[in-house]
Amino acid sequence: MNSGMKIFSCRASKYLAEKITSYSDFKLGKSFIYKFSDGEYQPGYEETVRGDFVFIIQSTFQPTDNLFELLLMIDAARRASAYKVVAVIPYFGFARQDRKDKPRVAIGAKLVADILSAAGVDRVITMDLHAAQIQGFFNVPVDHLYASAVFIPYLKSLKLSNLVIASPDTGGTKRASAYAKFLNTEMVIGYKAREKVNEVSEMKIIGSVKGKNVVIVDDIIDTAGTIVKAAEILIENGASSVRAVITHPVLSGPAFERVQNSVLTELIVTDTIPLKKECKKIKVISVAEIFADVIKNVHKYQSISESFLEK
Repeated sequence: MNSGMKIFSCRASKYLAEKITSYSDFKLGKSFIYKFSDGEYQPGYEETVRGDFVFIIQSTFQPTDNLFELLLMIDAARRASAYKVVAVIPYFGFARQDRKDKPRVAIGAKLVADILSAAGVDRVITMDLHAAQIQGFFNVPVDHLYASAVFIPYLKSLKLSNLVIASPDTGGTKRASAYAKFLNTEMVIGYKAREKVNEVSEMKIIGSVKGKNVVIVDDIIDTAGTIVKAAEILIENGASSVRAVITHPVLSGPAFERVQNSVLTELIVTDTIPLKKECKKIKVISVAEIFADVIKNVHKYQSISESFLEK
């Protein structure tokens, strides 16, 4: 049986959901949010979802209300007898908490996976998880997509000579290596030390960048401290230019000012998270078409391997 399909969105990702549906034959489903005077809210559906494949689009960036709204929408679909409920989470929040890196801390990514499962989700579609092993935190299928599918064509269009791919830290070497492979270029690695969260105390570059056009590859940019510092060190080591391609533009605190005042030529991001303000150095490339294709193929039980393999 191939049930009907309906696509809905929570409030924080409606801008992206509208783009996604523009690439399909489906319109964005009608939903509502009832707000109580104390700040509590109750989301629901204005149309039947009985027996349908329901896709709910929501990135779970801060505030945590975005995650909780998604959970309520999943629960509402379940209680309305949806056939399958698929959470489309372009940016999976709390992914940086994928392990115990110090005593007496939570593993937030695992907790979020458990909560989504408890709410009744049947499948999760997401993009560029901070740690790929988070897929194993779920007991339901996870489709892990890669923004490299849109970043690599853009980088090729720039026709940069003497191109080098850089990882801002040792944890991102696998991602950077994939870019270097498909762009047929060399790779360098940044070694960084942190004394506390969101603050880099030391960074060194492993590899030569003299006379090179460098592209830093990462999954998340938060306060922009790491990327800006890496760009400065790369220029000090003789790089001709430095760009960064980063999937999720969290961009909190002083991030926009740091990027604008940095030596970066360009910061290229996706629209998994909406930008809080404009910045001349930031270019946004949409991933809506990728998600539209995957949603269509998941509904039709067709292969999606071409969409989630790292390009």
